[in-house]
Amino acid sequence: MTINQNFRKYRSIWISDTHLGSRGCKAEFLLDFLQHNQSDHLYLVGDIIDGWALRKRWYWDTFHDQILHLLFERAQRGTQVTYVSGNHDEFLRPFIHHQITAISLEDEVVHTTADGRKFLVLHGDQFDGVMQFARWLAILGDWIYERLLVVNNVYNRLRRRMGYPYWSLSAYLKHKTKSAVNFISAFEETLAKEAKKRQLDGIICGHIHHAEIRDIDGVLYCNDGDWVESCTALVEEWDGSLHVVRWTEAKNAAAEVCLPVGTPEPLAA
Repeated sequence: MTINQNFRKYRSIWISDTHLGSRGCKAEFLLDFLQHNQSDHLYLVGDIIDGWALRKRWYWDTFHDQILHLLFERAQRGTQVTYVSGNHDEFLRPFIHHQITAISLEDEVVHTTADGRKFLVLHGDQFDGVMQFARWLAILGDWIYERLLVVNNVYNRLRRRMGYPYWSLSAYLKHKTKSAVNFISAFEETLAKEAKKRQLDGIICGHIHHAEIRDIDGVLYCNDGDWVESCTALVEEWDGSLHVVRWTEAKNAAAEVCLPVGTPEPLAA
């Protein structure tokens, strides 16, 4: 694969919860993001390959192949690629501290930004009480979530036919539900406490499919989001500053500037 020369280069990029192997994965969006964005450090922060979904039903298309090909190519060309395992790709955890074609497998790492701040990088399922103490409930929730994503895909096909860009119905419903909001808040505070206990400046994680950057009691909590609902990544600029890239919004904004009036927006799932 030829790497797109029309890309934005960052110091670091974090992506997680791509769920390759599940029908909910927005593989086309993810491939487009990777082709247009590059970095010296690339962190794959868990749930990249969805082992849970693949065990139930095999699903793998050409976009999935191209994504893996690009990731291996980046690693071989000098990008420091680190794969931090999550709960859906926990089959990799026995192989931590090993490498697969220049991609390092880890359970957690500490990243130092250009301005000297230290961040704990992990998926986050280790601090999810449901995952730790009621795994059956997590599996049930995953099944319900998959059904919701099916509805989300049908909804977005209708939006595309009407000329509207991608919008995540599932993310909207989740973030409007009080119990989900409370869970997210508790999760964020728990991880921030862990970073503070380790005397680090912040934490970078995934797991809950909710991109966020906020200060919690002097610790910078960062979540890079997901690629089944919101299509987001966390990036580090060359001065060490961090921000979330919302790829569908970025592509839609570019389309509004570059496309003639009435031209359908690209990448509307």
